[in-house]
Amino acid sequence: MSSRTRVVPIPVLGRHAVNAYLLLGRHPVVVDAGTPGSGRRITEQLATHGVDPRDVRLIVVTHGHLDHFGSAAELRRLTGAPIAAHAADLGPYRTGRVREPYLPNGPMGRLMARSPKLHEQVEPFEPDLVLRGGTGSGDVGLADFGVEGRIIPTPGHTAGSVSVLTEDGDLVAGDLIANSFMGLIRGRPANPPFHDDPLANLASLRAMLDLKPTRLHVGHGTPLDPARAERWATAERRRLERRAARGRLRTGPAADGR
Repeated sequence: MSSRTRVVPIPVLGRHAVNAYLLLGRHPVVVDAGTPGSGRRITEQLATHGVDPRDVRLIVVTHGHLDHFGSAAELRRLTGAPIAAHAADLGPYRTGRVREPYLPNGPMGRLMARSPKLHEQVEPFEPDLVLRGGTGSGDVGLADFGVEGRIIPTPGHTAGSVSVLTEDGDLVAGDLIANSFMGLIRGRPANPPFHDDPLANLASLRAMLDLKPTRLHVGHGTPLDPARAERWATAERRRLERRAARGRLRTGPAADGR
């Protein structure tokens, strides 16, 4: 018998600037590990929701940026849970360094790319469960870990980006999409500061919206309404096509592997 999965935001930086998520089903699963040094903060918040950190069955890392995998190794030690992540971002995970260069989406991204914190080395880790394949070919079910849902590859933001879709329709979307200004403007869809491949990311977002999620839970900001995200994606497609036609659309370095 399946049980309803509750999606609980775990603020890592500010109130909504950087989020991890707790999935509460038959057993708890954590999505993302936050910035470096935030493992204790995450486990303390798990406890406030009645979860013993040692009961966590899986840690899903959505992609290879420091604000999402920075505390993965620490969180694994604190919980004893295995880590699931995609093979295409193994380079960052194994070295503790983000694949450079960052490709900013706009002024905020250009400003943030200058921050030394985004270029530092963190504790590396080797994923226990390595996902492979692209959207529609690399899904991994979560039932064995206590959650009715699946991990879905959603490449574009990075080559190894993944999202989690529960059977109740909640999409934990990593950095597929964000709230404006790193979550400061709630409910307004926007790009996160960086994308390695904007068109591939938009294709992944479209594929996820085609699955008719009920809510998008994002790494930066509060949940987004899928209908509003759909309208934003339509306008974003036109913007990216104009940039591509002018030869102004950059893509990042190749992935580590599929």
